[in-house]
Amino acid sequence: MPRPRKSLISLQDTPYYHCVSRCVRRAFLCGEDHYSGKSYEHRRQWVEDRLLTLANAFAINICAYAVMSNHTHVVLHVDRDEALAWSTEEVLSRWHSLHKGTELTRQYKITEQRMLMSEAQIQAVISTANIYRQRLYDISWFMRLLNEYIARLANKEDDCTGRFWEGRFKSQSLLDEAALAACMAYVDLNPLRVGLAKTPETSDFTSIQKRITAAKKSAQPNFLLPFTNSVSSTVKGLPFKLKDYLELVDNTGRHIVANKTGSIDHSYSPILVRTGLQHIDWQSMVMGIENQFSTSISLTIAIGIGIGKTQKLKLA
Repeated sequence: MPRPRKSLISLQDTPYYHCVSRCVRRAFLCGEDHYSGKSYEHRRQWVEDRLLTLANAFAINICAYAVMSNHTHVVLHVDRDEALAWSTEEVLSRWHSLHKGTELTRQYKITEQRMLMSEAQIQAVISTANIYRQRLYDISWFMRLLNEYIARLANKEDDCTGRFWEGRFKSQSLLDEAALAACMAYVDLNPLRVGLAKTPETSDFTSIQKRITAAKKSAQPNFLLPFTNSVSSTVKGLPFKLKDYLELVDNTGRHIVANKTGSIDHSYSPILVRTGLQHIDWQSMVMGIENQFSTSISLTIAIGIGIGKTQKLKLA
């Protein structure tokens, strides 16, 4: 029997989650329908653009993502403290970027009209804003606003109605840094494993491609949670080195996996060499972050993730 969503997502245990949504139809979310010959590749951009919109509004950061032919992967980080620190006005601005809100919340946003509101009306707005605040760090709401948006666009384009996704998204909590690194690598390597790309840097509509493109400019993508190099860093970000993560993805991608058609050919040079990143000043890139960015699966793997020790992996 499926477990209720609230028992699968517990911010007391971890702020990191891997979420997967799958299509229900024979026609693809993306890719080419072999029956009709129609291409749906443009829908990958729909998903990527919507992720960017939601990341700008929610107190939920995107660690990794991959848009596949009939499903999407996202690894998310929930920043509850950020949401709780927002003012009522900021909460409303963020929510209104996604929804119209109520007549009172719209009135509150206009300074001249707010001054004419009664105390009871203002209290009603504050109560409504607190509901919005909770939604803006809720993974279920994040995934709902992602999937419903894509489903509406796809149904309109296909001139049909009905369910587009199999059901609610599936989620896995990532209980430590090793689990986080392993799951992110799994997501970033998805297109390569099914033969859609030969290397991570040529894998379109993935977070790994965005990170490599930005790294060539000594930067990190603004809409992705940045790497910080340190577990104890006071700067919000992923607790390991981008350089080590890229090497982890490259090394993992070279191993052939049963029932998967793709892997990185061993004739390819290491990822830092072939992408021209071996001479990047990684420390300067990370130091610039402060100016750029304000169910249970039991699995034990020993992996080094560049933070000074080997850790056990748990995916729950």
